Amino acid sequence: MWLSVGRSEAETHCWRCGCEKKLQRCHIIPDPLGGKDEPGNIVLLCSRCHTEGPNVTDPEIMWDWIRAYGVPFYETFWNIRGMQEYKFIYHKSLSDEISDILRQANISPDDERAGRLIKENLQSVHDKGSIHFGQPYLNTATMAGLYRMMLKHLAETLGVCFPVAAADEGKPRTPWWSIT
Repeated sequence: MWLSVGRSEAETHCWRCGCEKKLQRCHIIPDPLGGKDEPGNIVLLCSRCHTEGPNVTDPEIMWDWIRAYGVPFYETFWNIRGMQEYKFIYHKSLSDEISDILRQANISPDDERAGRLIKENLQSVHDKGSIHFGQPYLNTATMAGLYRMMLKHLAETLGVCFPVAAADEGKPRTPWWSIT
């Protein structure tokens, strides 16, 4: 079974996102649907994942959901979700955008300067986003926005052109629910 945590971290890290956070006991089959309060019907999730979890009577659904979001490295899940949100909004992956900027500046993505520049530019926009009232985390739309701001700053730092959503001008948007 693929989870975002190993056995040794199963009591400290969320089983879905792999983040080390205070965990909540989440019923696989919810109490109102006949689920019992016993170990075989419990998974440990952070509050954010607990809120998003499925509330259905088929236990397979919970396990499918948890496995579908498995990530190989701790503390990367929500960054990946922010990158997915970025791709949905701008129709191009963050890594492709970075590669385009570096290529324009004649810097190889494998060059050690590339990693340093990306890190520095991401840090430069870190304090330009905030959490919504009542949430203890940056939501995925905010993360996507910070990534976009980082790309703009990176392009400006390197003196290269970064098109601002020009590819979408005049084109009808595909609704998010119909994207496959």
